[in-house]
Formats: sequence, C-alpha cells, structure tokens
Amino acid sequence: MTDKAEYREYVKKNAPGSPMFRSVFAAFLVGGIICCIGEGVSDAIKAIFPDMGETDIGSWTTVVMIFLGSLLTAVGLYDRLGRFAGGGSMIPITGFANSVVSPALEYNREGVFFGVCAKMFVIAGPIIVFGVVAGVVAGVIGLFAG
Repeated sequence: MTDKAEYREYVKKNAPGSPMFRSVFAAFLVGGIICCIGEGVSDAIKAIFPDMGETDIGSWTTVVMIFLGSLLTAVGLYDRLGRFAGGGSMIPITGFANSVVSPALEYNREGVFFGVCAKMFVIAGPIIVFGVVAGVVAGVIGLFAG
C-alpha cells in the first residue's frame, strides 16, 4: 500500500462525519426564507406606494434588506443564523450587510477611525474589488463583442 492510500484510509477512519443532508437542508430553508422575506418587503412597498416604479421598488427593497441584515447582525441573531444555516445565510444582500457590520462591531473598541473605519471592509473589501473588476471585464467584453 502506498503512503497516499494509507493516509486516505487514516483520514477516512479518524475524520468526523459531515451531516451533509442537514447542512444542505438548513441552507436551502434559510436561504429560501430570506428570499421570501425580500419578496414580502417588495410586495409591501408595492402595496404602500402603488405609483412607485419597479426600479424604485427594487432600490427600496435593497435598502430594507440591508437594514434588516445589519440589525440582525447588531443584535447577534445573524451569526446564530449563520451557524445553523451555513451558506444559506450568505444571500447576497443580507450576507453582504453582515460582512460589513460584523467587523465594524468587532473593532469598535479600537475607536472610530482605527477600529470601525479601518476594519469595516476587511471581509467585504475583496468582494467589492473582485466585483468591480469582473464588471469592468464584462463591460469591455460586451463593448467589443456586440
């Protein structure tokens, strides 16, 4: 038996099992609930402001969902939700709000400038950079392709 085969057997025997079905189900359930809440917010805005256009409704829905994600992070519920749901709690809007608010809360004791302002985008910064770069690349490809 080779060293790789022995190592694989050792890992298989000693590694803890992963509750994959439960993890996938929790992620699907929580992600779906977050999306349903977003749709509910959108429907409520449509009902309250019937003359508002779709673009404005989408913008206000985004603002409300960012607020809810930030609020749940601030009171400590979003982290508990993340431990239960895993990737299901990383729905783009609320997950992004969580990735900005969490470091801000964590580094708050270091002061406004050297704590909150300096560390707020520790997690979200690379996401923003790669999102902007991907958008520029896609725009240049679209410019020359069509």
